[in-house]
Formats: sequence, C-alpha cells, structure tokens
Amino acid sequence: MRGTEIKQDANLFNLPSISWISIGVFMLIIVLFYGFYPAYMGNSQSAAYWLESAWNAENDYEHGWMIPLLSLYMLRHAILKAKNTLCKAEGSLHGLWAVALGALLCVLAVRTQQGRIAIGALPFVLTGLVWCYWGGRVALASAFPFFFLWLSIPLPGFQQATVGMQLLATQGAHWGAGLLGVETIMDGTNISSATGNWDAYSVAGGCSGIRSLMALLMISVAWAYLADNLRLWKRLVLGLSAIPLSIIANAFRVASIFVCAEYINPAFAGKTWHDWSGLLFFFPASLVGLMLLHGALAGELPFLKKRRVVVRRHGKDTPTGKEEQA
Repeated sequence: MRGTEIKQDANLFNLPSISWISIGVFMLIIVLFYGFYPAYMGNSQSAAYWLESAWNAENDYEHGWMIPLLSLYMLRHAILKAKNTLCKAEGSLHGLWAVALGALLCVLAVRTQQGRIAIGALPFVLTGLVWCYWGGRVALASAFPFFFLWLSIPLPGFQQATVGMQLLATQGAHWGAGLLGVETIMDGTNISSATGNWDAYSVAGGCSGIRSLMALLMISVAWAYLADNLRLWKRLVLGLSAIPLSIIANAFRVASIFVCAEYINPAFAGKTWHDWSGLLFFFPASLVGLMLLHGALAGELPFLKKRRVVVRRHGKDTPTGKEEQA
C-alpha cells in the first residue's frame, strides 16, 4: 500500500476474496438498514417501505418505481462505457469520506425519522464504496446513476407548486383553444364556452401537469445522460427541457378537451378524452419534442445536416471538400 492507494488487479472482477467478502457484508448491512430497520413513521416503517408508500397519486409520484430500474440501466451503461477505465482501476481509501457522509446522513435520518434523508444518503454510500474498491474514476462514472435515485424522493411542500401550474395550464389552454378556433371565457381556473355550447370546466390540481412534469423530468434526465453524442451543456438543455415541454404539451392537452367539447361531445370530452388524453396526447407529444430537440442539438435533423458541394469537372462529379450548412 502506498499512501491511501490500494493496488487492485487489472480486471474489474479480479478482486481478492477478502474484498468480495467485505463487499457482501456492506451490501447486507445496506439491505437490512433500508429494507427492514423500522426507524420512520413512528418506528413502524423502513426507509424502503416509506419510499414505496410515498409513490402515490397524492404525491404525484406514481412513476417512482421506474426510477430505480432506470438507475440500474444507466449504471450498466456507465460500466460498459468506462470499460477501459475499469481495467486500470485502483481502489482508494478516499472513498471512506463519502461513505462517512452517507452514514452521518443515515444517523440524522433515524434521529429525525425522515425517510427522505435516508434515501438521499444512499448514493453517497454506494459511490463511496465503489471509490474504495475501484477508484475515483470508476466512482465518478457511476455517480450519476446512483444520484439519479434522488428523483424518486417526493419533495416536501412540492404540491404547493400545483396552484401556479394550474394557472399556467388554464391560461395556456385558453390561448391554445383560441388558436384552434374555439372561443372560451376564462375565470380563474374555470373555462367556459363563449358560445354556450358546453358548461364550464374547472382546471383542477390533477390537470395542472405537475404529475406529468415529474414523470417527464425523469425521462428527459435519463435521456440526456444516455445521449453520449452531446456535449455537457447540450445534455443540460435536453435534461431541463422537460419543464417547458410539459407546460406547453399540457396546455394543448387541456385545450384539446375544449375542442372536443365544442366539435364532438361535451360528455365525451369531460370524461373519456379527459381520462385518456394524457396517454394518447401528452406523452407522445412530449417525447416527440424531446426527440426533435435531441436531433437539433446533435445536428441530425435533415435541415441541419451538412452537405457536400459537388463540382462537375470533365464529365465527372468531384467533391470540392467544402461543406455547406443545408
């Protein structure tokens, strides 16, 4: 051992037996603490049970179960991408600092009975363990998939943003309906027909788009991480694009309800289309928006691709070597 560095074998899986035993012990401790230790909700729930129960419609986190699955897929992607780095990995005791920070947060979580603090500590513990056994470069490669788990934690007081989102959805739907030829009257979060063809609709909290925003944010962040062909700032733009995309798509989704009420049937619009428009309209429109934005940032859209200028010489088509922006 030299300083705090621990020499490791060249292969990722060629760790000494004692290292694998210690890894197994650490993982067992993590599973027991998070899965079975009842330290939360009046000492009646474990951190994992608390998190699973928080993934509900009331918190707008019904998509929460997808985040650990995406995290595992992103971790696999990171390992495959950093294969050359992994072959040169060297463990470092510096990782104990991250483990210690995670352990302190776990103690704080137990003392305050705050399950979200315990879940927030898990990425520090996992990243620190990887750092200890495989080194800083491998830990850096796996850090984002671990910290992606933070998106699974419902934020306290986040539902207060529903009011602002309701107003945005109402104003956007009013404007969108007018753009589609349906005149409406807006009164707070209520919208009625200017022609009196249908009764007023109320844009309730469920129509605010906050639930769709969190689900789309999960997708856009994962999408940006997996977009290896983009620079960092472009990934940030792609990841944060979920916010404007969800607001715009939700406004047009709500506007489509008024269009259905005006031209098809108010009962169909208020029940059937209201219940299915999120699946049939919002997410397809949002995903197409993400796809187009990714293509624009990567320069892969047809009108953004470069083309060669071909000059005809002596009956032969010869590329000049110059490129023009199409």
